[in-house]
Amino acid sequence: MKNLLVLLMVLQFGFAQAQFSLAAVEKFQNELNAEYADAKTSPLLPEDLKTFQTLDFYPANEKFYVVAKFIRTENEQPFEMKTSTDRKPVYVKYGEAHFSIDGQTFQLNIYRNIELSKKEQYKDYLFLPFSDLTCGNESYIGGKYIDMKIPQGDTIVIDFNTSYNPYCAYSHKYSCPKVPLENDLKIAIRAGVKKFHD
Repeated sequence: MKNLLVLLMVLQFGFAQAQFSLAAVEKFQNELNAEYADAKTSPLLPEDLKTFQTLDFYPANEKFYVVAKFIRTENEQPFEMKTSTDRKPVYVKYGEAHFSIDGQTFQLNIYRNIELSKKEQYKDYLFLPFSDLTCGNESYIGGKYIDMKIPQGDTIVIDFNTSYNPYCAYSHKYSCPKVPLENDLKIAIRAGVKKFHD
């Protein structure tokens, strides 16, 4: 009986960990705003920083919090990811996320930066760049990014509410990875940061 109780607690805890959290989205937004408001960490141009108050976010939406099936892709060859400049950082496709929104099924490739993964603090860091039908209209034309961590099992949470713009959305002095064509979603993901309004 005790073992069953422990198992139920573990299942409940695990389930709770995969639930949409408005507080987590607000924390993400507050931390991002703080980063952009600080001259030491902000990607904003000096003239934009002077008047900066907050980034423009879509309202938090549980629909865009998905628990995806994660498929680890073994034996992938590292490749040079195209960027907005001549820089070509080396990434490897680490896995695939399969999920559905509004009854439609989608797949996104998740990548790992080879150099970054050699650093202790980034050893479990994964990179999810994507674009969708809002890009170029409501959101940045170049797509958005989500920071992720290597999952423990065969599912991975994608919270599009925590998607953010590449630094290139704010200044041309940055070199930003371009979203691979296979990560272009044929759906409007109205979540995360909107395009920057001058």
